[in-house]
Amino acid sequence: MKVTRLPDVEPRPRRVAVGTFDGVHLGHREVIRDADTVLTFDPHPTTVVHPAAVPKLITTIDRKAELVGSLGAQEMVVIPFDADFAGRSAQSFIDDVLVRSLGATHVSVGENFRFGHRAQGDPAMLGADDRFETRVVQLLEADGEIVSSSHIRGLLLGGALEYANSLLVDPFVMQGVVVHGDKRGRELGYPTANVVPDDQYVLPGHAVYACVAETPTGRHLAAVNVGVRPMFETGRGELIEAYLLDFDGDLYDTTLTLTFHHRLRGERRFDGVDALIEQMGRDVEETRRLLAEQV
Repeated sequence: MKVTRLPDVEPRPRRVAVGTFDGVHLGHREVIRDADTVLTFDPHPTTVVHPAAVPKLITTIDRKAELVGSLGAQEMVVIPFDADFAGRSAQSFIDDVLVRSLGATHVSVGENFRFGHRAQGDPAMLGADDRFETRVVQLLEADGEIVSSSHIRGLLLGGALEYANSLLVDPFVMQGVVVHGDKRGRELGYPTANVVPDDQYVLPGHAVYACVAETPTGRHLAAVNVGVRPMFETGRGELIEAYLLDFDGDLYDTTLTLTFHHRLRGERRFDGVDALIEQMGRDVEETRRLLAEQV
């Protein structure tokens, strides 16, 4: 799939889905369903229009492109969202972006989509324009809750990983560069790849998870602890520690991609190191049992 940024795009007849699409969840997928082009924003618009309320994102722009491409879209067009763009009128967005730059013949949005300076544009304004057809997708509900990026962020933070994954469709993924730690895992017999989380992105609640890790040399099952390691004084704050099953190598300064499939247990303090080691062994075997077919 082709990824371009405005203004580096040639107009042609396009079926355009428009939205922020953080997470590319079930509701987003209905908006995208008939589109060949997905129009989105980077950074998240609240970074500019309401910086005190910027959400922690579910997906990076690269992960968003990967998910959009998996849905059959031919291209993702990214609007560099800055103060100048935020100041554009809603009519300018329609005229200059949708019609002149993209050549939209069909536009698909969610019913809560707003655009233009002070969010003055809405789906009704799009529908009144006869230069393209407009499809307005109603908000999707699951178990009495609107399926939204903010709801999914809350589920992830609360440890409801499996439910969050069911709304995302594709499991939650995070990436980070492997850094040097204090070698505590190695001393316990479970050497871990340590990643300091990027504060821009949501982190699953403190717990141990069964994951699949992608490294520069291949895929491995991984038992992953997200938290602060209550057994030890580290001074590091939150940390992701991934024990890769059946792996022996050096991952320092490489990018580790973790796909979170199951929550195994909450993070807790043990009575002693021996009890911790026993539990880590159980975590590894449970990871192997749950994800044996993933690698």
